[in-house]
Amino acid sequence: MSDHSGSAGLVRFIDLHSHTNESDGSLTPEELVLLARRSDLDALAITDHDTFSGYEKALPFARDTGLDLVRGIELNSRLNLGNGTERSAHLLGYFPRREPSQEMVAFLEEQRKERRSRNLRLADALQRRGVNVALEEVESRGRSLAGRVHFARILVEKGYAADSSDAFRRYLGEDAPTYVHRESQTIEQAIQILRNAGGVPVLAHPVRLSLPRDAERQLLLHLKQAGLIGLEIYHSEHSPTLQAHYRQLAEELNLLPSGGSDFHGTPKPDVDLGTGLHGNVRVPREFLDRMRELPVEI
Repeated sequence: MSDHSGSAGLVRFIDLHSHTNESDGSLTPEELVLLARRSDLDALAITDHDTFSGYEKALPFARDTGLDLVRGIELNSRLNLGNGTERSAHLLGYFPRREPSQEMVAFLEEQRKERRSRNLRLADALQRRGVNVALEEVESRGRSLAGRVHFARILVEKGYAADSSDAFRRYLGEDAPTYVHRESQTIEQAIQILRNAGGVPVLAHPVRLSLPRDAERQLLLHLKQAGLIGLEIYHSEHSPTLQAHYRQLAEELNLLPSGGSDFHGTPKPDVDLGTGLHGNVRVPREFLDRMRELPVEI
């Protein structure tokens, strides 16, 4: 690995949220590593959904190019909002100093099976509304990690939607008539799964929870008590005002700051690796250094 100390006072930048075509990104692991080097990133975390395959395939290329590569994962979970309502919430898990447990590997295999079950139900729901999308078409794009982004691509190609955003609004999003939820664990359970596996759980893109400020703070306090360690401050969907808000929350609640572009490539063409949407993401090396300073047994 390369020396990341740099010259005195030089700020190095990283990206702790990215995806390959092993889940719902468009670049191969090798292509993502090469892009990270061209983007002059000091470190990169691959956080594919429900799989470490992208990280593992990228590791040899990262070693050859001197890129500091971090093993990560993104998990879906259920957030209970009370009154019988739930919302999807994503957790990022990082393994900056140790390998995940075998129990974690087995858990991810079960997640992949459940993902395929959801995809089958989603294809059925679409077909019942006269939308001709077959599971086989979707899996040809995303293999075992096919998901809604792959459904969206086919919906656009077949003329059922104008673009990916339109596909989610009309067919795939949580408010769409054909939306099918995943049988996910609660967010508290997901946090403990990551902690037990030796990972560092971080709440991803909190803006998507759309909570009032007081409710958001109470949720973060609750999740910290449940074992949450970090909060994603920088994200392509976080404006500078939101970044300042989340940084303050992280400081007040003693949560580690984290951040990344949530780069996917073609599915999110306006989001660039390392710099996000129109340059709104710049994650300092310090965030990863602080994560690596945590005790191995957290």
